[in-house]
Amino acid sequence: MKKKEIRILLVDDEPDILEIVGYNLAQEGYQISTAENGREAIAKAKKELPQLIIMDVMMPEMDGMEATEAIRKIPELSNVIITFLTARSEDYSQVAGFDAGADDYITKPIKPKLLVSKVKALLRRLKDEGKNPETLNVGGIEINREEYKIVKDDKEIILPRKEFELFYLLASKPGKVFKREEILDKVWGNEVIVGGRTIDVHIRKLREKIGEELFKTIKGVGYKIEV
Repeated sequence: MKKKEIRILLVDDEPDILEIVGYNLAQEGYQISTAENGREAIAKAKKELPQLIIMDVMMPEMDGMEATEAIRKIPELSNVIITFLTARSEDYSQVAGFDAGADDYITKPIKPKLLVSKVKALLRRLKDEGKNPETLNVGGIEINREEYKIVKDDKEIILPRKEFELFYLLASKPGKVFKREEILDKVWGNEVIVGGRTIDVHIRKLREKIGEELFKTIKGVGYKIEV
Protein backbone atom coordinates (compact mmCIF):
# COMPACT_ATOMS: atom_id res chain seq x y z
CA MET A 1 0.00 0.00 0.00
CA LYS A 2 1.35 3.41 -1.01
CA LYS A 3 1.69 6.23 1.51
CA LYS A 4 -0.89 8.38 -0.26
CA GLU A 5 -3.42 5.57 0.20
CA ILE A 6 -2.85 5.28 3.95
CA ARG A 7 -5.36 7.10 6.15
CA ILE A 8 -4.33 8.14 9.66
CA LEU A 9 -6.79 9.44 12.25
CA LEU A 10 -5.32 11.67 14.97
CA VAL A 11 -7.35 11.97 18.17
CA ASP A 12 -6.40 14.56 20.79
CA ASP A 13 -8.11 17.41 22.62
CA GLU A 14 -5.05 19.65 22.26
CA PRO A 15 -5.13 21.59 18.95
CA ASP A 16 -1.34 22.09 19.05
CA ILE A 17 -0.75 18.33 19.13
CA LEU A 18 -3.12 17.75 16.23
CA GLU A 19 -1.42 20.48 14.22
CA ILE A 20 2.18 19.42 14.88
CA VAL A 21 1.67 15.67 14.54
CA GLY A 22 -0.67 16.09 11.59
CA TYR A 23 1.78 18.37 9.78
CA ASN A 24 4.72 15.99 10.17
CA LEU A 25 2.76 12.95 9.02
CA ALA A 26 1.18 14.85 6.11
CA GLN A 27 4.70 15.80 5.02
CA GLU A 28 5.39 12.06 4.70
CA GLY A 29 2.48 11.75 2.27
CA TYR A 30 -0.19 10.19 4.50
CA GLN A 31 -3.86 11.22 4.46
CA ILE A 32 -4.60 12.87 7.82
CA SER A 33 -7.90 13.50 9.59
CA THR A 34 -8.49 14.60 13.18
CA ALA A 35 -10.90 14.23 16.08
CA GLU A 36 -10.97 15.99 19.45
CA ASN A 37 -12.54 13.30 21.65
CA GLY A 38 -13.39 9.62 21.75
CA ARG A 39 -16.95 9.93 20.47
CA GLU A 40 -15.87 11.94 17.46
CA ALA A 41 -13.06 9.45 16.86
CA ILE A 42 -15.48 6.52 16.69
CA ALA A 43 -17.74 8.35 14.24
CA LYS A 44 -14.86 9.36 11.98
CA ALA A 45 -13.24 5.93 12.13
CA LYS A 46 -16.50 4.26 11.02
CA LYS A 47 -16.84 6.72 8.16
CA GLU A 48 -13.22 6.87 6.96
CA LEU A 49 -11.89 3.36 7.86
CA PRO A 50 -8.31 4.50 8.61
CA GLN A 51 -5.35 2.14 8.61
CA LEU A 52 -3.92 3.77 11.76
CA ILE A 53 -5.43 5.65 14.72
CA ILE A 54 -3.16 7.69 17.00
CA MET A 55 -5.15 8.25 20.19
CA ASP A 56 -4.72 10.37 23.30
CA VAL A 57 -5.91 8.81 26.58
CA MET A 58 -7.27 11.70 28.63
CA MET A 59 -9.99 13.49 26.64
CA PRO A 60 -13.43 15.00 27.33
CA GLU A 61 -16.74 13.22 26.61
CA MET A 62 -15.05 9.84 26.05
CA ASP A 63 -11.45 8.95 26.83
CA GLY A 64 -9.08 6.99 24.60
CA MET A 65 -9.44 3.71 26.47
CA GLU A 66 -13.23 3.67 26.07
CA ALA A 67 -13.00 4.72 22.44
CA THR A 68 -10.49 1.97 21.66
CA GLU A 69 -12.66 -0.69 23.27
CA ALA A 70 -15.64 0.53 21.25
CA ILE A 71 -13.68 0.60 17.99
CA ARG A 72 -12.45 -2.97 18.52
CA LYS A 73 -16.08 -4.14 18.59
CA ILE A 74 -16.79 -2.71 15.12
CA PRO A 75 -16.16 -5.55 12.59
CA GLU A 76 -14.91 -3.34 9.77
CA LEU A 77 -12.39 -1.75 12.16
CA SER A 78 -11.18 -4.93 13.87
CA ASN A 79 -7.82 -4.79 12.09
CA VAL A 80 -7.13 -1.06 12.35
CA ILE A 81 -3.80 -0.31 14.03
CA ILE A 82 -4.27 1.75 17.20
CA THR A 83 -1.52 3.39 19.22
CA PHE A 84 -1.89 5.65 22.21
CA LEU A 85 0.08 8.90 22.25
CA THR A 86 -0.17 10.21 25.79
CA ALA A 87 1.67 11.94 28.61
CA ARG A 88 0.72 9.09 30.98
CA SER A 89 3.78 6.89 31.32
CA GLU A 90 2.83 4.72 34.31
CA ASP A 91 3.17 0.97 33.88
CA TYR A 92 -0.44 0.35 34.88
CA SER A 93 -1.63 2.83 32.24
CA GLN A 94 0.32 1.02 29.56
CA VAL A 95 -1.05 -2.36 30.64
CA ALA A 96 -4.57 -0.90 30.62
CA GLY A 97 -3.93 0.44 27.13
CA PHE A 98 -2.98 -2.97 25.78
CA ASP A 99 -5.94 -4.51 27.60
CA ALA A 100 -8.21 -2.03 25.84
CA GLY A 101 -6.92 -3.27 22.49
CA ALA A 102 -4.06 -0.93 21.60
CA ASP A 103 -1.19 -2.15 19.43
CA ASP A 104 1.37 0.25 20.89
CA TYR A 105 1.76 2.90 23.59
CA ILE A 106 3.86 6.00 22.92
CA THR A 107 4.52 8.57 25.62
CA LYS A 108 4.74 12.34 25.20
CA PRO A 109 6.82 14.33 24.68
CA ILE A 110 8.31 12.74 21.60
CA LYS A 111 10.36 14.31 18.83
CA PRO A 112 8.52 14.49 15.50
CA LYS A 113 11.17 12.47 13.64
CA LEU A 114 10.99 9.65 16.18
CA LEU A 115 7.19 9.64 16.04
CA VAL A 116 7.30 9.41 12.24
CA SER A 117 9.74 6.50 12.58
CA LYS A 118 7.39 4.71 14.97
CA VAL A 119 4.45 5.28 12.64
CA LYS A 120 6.41 3.79 9.75
CA ALA A 121 7.22 0.75 11.89
CA LEU A 122 3.56 0.30 12.82
CA LEU A 123 2.48 0.60 9.20
CA ARG A 124 5.19 -1.68 7.83
CA ARG A 125 2.97 -4.72 8.27
CA LEU A 126 0.58 -3.29 5.66
CA LYS A 127 3.30 -3.84 3.06
CA ASP A 128 3.74 -7.45 4.15
CA GLU A 129 0.10 -8.52 4.15
CA GLY A 130 0.33 -10.31 0.84
CA LYS A 131 3.66 -12.05 1.41
CA ASN A 132 2.38 -14.93 3.56
CA PRO A 133 -1.24 -15.59 2.60
CA GLU A 134 -1.49 -19.28 3.48
CA THR A 135 -4.01 -20.66 5.93
CA LEU A 136 -2.89 -22.62 8.99
CA ASN A 137 -5.00 -25.38 10.49
CA VAL A 138 -3.83 -26.05 14.04
CA GLY A 139 -5.63 -27.65 16.96
CA GLY A 140 -9.01 -27.36 15.27
CA ILE A 141 -8.53 -23.66 14.48
CA GLU A 142 -8.22 -22.23 10.96
CA ILE A 143 -5.93 -19.20 10.85
CA ASN A 144 -6.09 -17.15 7.64
CA ARG A 145 -3.08 -14.84 7.46
CA GLU A 146 -4.26 -13.05 4.32
CA GLU A 147 -7.65 -12.06 5.74
CA TYR A 148 -6.57 -11.77 9.41
CA LYS A 149 -9.31 -14.24 10.28
CA ILE A 150 -9.55 -17.09 12.80
CA VAL A 151 -12.32 -19.68 12.56
CA LYS A 152 -13.15 -22.16 15.32
CA ASP A 153 -16.11 -24.56 15.01
CA ASP A 154 -17.41 -22.53 12.03
CA LYS A 155 -17.44 -19.38 14.17
CA GLU A 156 -15.14 -16.45 13.46
CA ILE A 157 -13.02 -15.14 16.34
CA ILE A 158 -12.20 -11.45 16.06
CA LEU A 159 -8.77 -10.47 17.38
CA PRO A 160 -6.95 -7.13 17.33
CA ARG A 161 -4.14 -7.16 14.80
CA LYS A 162 -1.32 -7.53 17.33
CA GLU A 163 -3.01 -10.46 19.09
CA PHE A 164 -3.59 -12.11 15.70
CA GLU A 165 0.02 -11.66 14.62
CA LEU A 166 1.31 -13.06 17.92
CA PHE A 167 -1.01 -16.07 17.71
CA TYR A 168 -0.11 -16.68 14.06
CA LEU A 169 3.60 -16.53 14.82
CA LEU A 170 3.37 -19.04 17.66
CA ALA A 171 1.02 -21.37 15.78
CA SER A 172 3.18 -21.30 12.63
CA LYS A 173 6.02 -23.11 14.42
CA PRO A 174 4.54 -25.62 16.91
CA GLY A 175 7.03 -26.78 19.53
CA LYS A 176 9.47 -23.94 18.94
CA VAL A 177 10.78 -22.17 22.03
CA PHE A 178 10.49 -18.47 21.31
CA LYS A 179 12.68 -15.88 22.96
CA ARG A 180 10.92 -12.71 24.04
CA GLU A 181 13.30 -10.62 21.95
CA GLU A 182 12.37 -12.64 18.86
CA ILE A 183 8.65 -12.19 19.45
CA LEU A 184 9.01 -8.45 20.05
CA ASP A 185 11.07 -8.09 16.87
CA LYS A 186 8.73 -10.10 14.63
CA VAL A 187 5.41 -8.87 16.02
CA TRP A 188 6.18 -5.33 17.16
CA GLY A 189 9.23 -4.51 15.05
CA ASN A 190 12.63 -3.43 16.27
CA GLU A 191 11.77 0.27 15.94
CA VAL A 192 8.85 0.04 18.36
CA ILE A 193 9.70 0.04 22.05
CA VAL A 194 7.23 -1.76 24.30
CA GLY A 195 7.35 -2.88 27.91
CA GLY A 196 8.45 -6.31 29.05
CA ARG A 197 4.93 -7.22 30.17
CA THR A 198 3.45 -6.66 26.73
CA ILE A 199 3.79 -10.29 25.62
CA ASP A 200 2.28 -11.59 28.88
CA VAL A 201 -0.73 -9.28 28.49
CA HIS A 202 -1.38 -10.42 24.93
CA ILE A 203 -0.91 -14.12 25.79
CA ARG A 204 -3.44 -13.77 28.62
CA LYS A 205 -5.97 -12.12 26.32
CA LEU A 206 -5.44 -14.85 23.70
CA ARG A 207 -6.08 -17.57 26.28
CA GLU A 208 -9.32 -15.85 27.26
CA LYS A 209 -10.54 -15.53 23.68
CA ILE A 210 -9.31 -18.81 22.18
CA GLY A 211 -9.96 -20.95 25.26
CA GLU A 212 -7.38 -22.26 27.72
CA GLU A 213 -7.70 -25.96 26.88
CA LEU A 214 -7.61 -25.47 23.13
CA PHE A 215 -4.75 -23.02 23.54
CA LYS A 216 -2.70 -25.68 25.34
CA THR A 217 -3.41 -28.34 22.70
CA ILE A 218 -1.47 -26.33 20.15
CA LYS A 219 2.08 -27.53 20.71
CA GLY A 220 4.40 -24.79 21.79
CA VAL A 221 1.79 -22.06 21.72
CA GLY A 222 1.66 -19.78 24.71
CA TYR A 223 3.77 -21.71 27.20
CA LYS A 224 7.15 -22.30 25.54
CA ILE A 225 8.42 -18.75 25.70
CA GLU A 226 11.92 -18.29 27.02
CA VAL A 227 12.22 -15.55 29.65
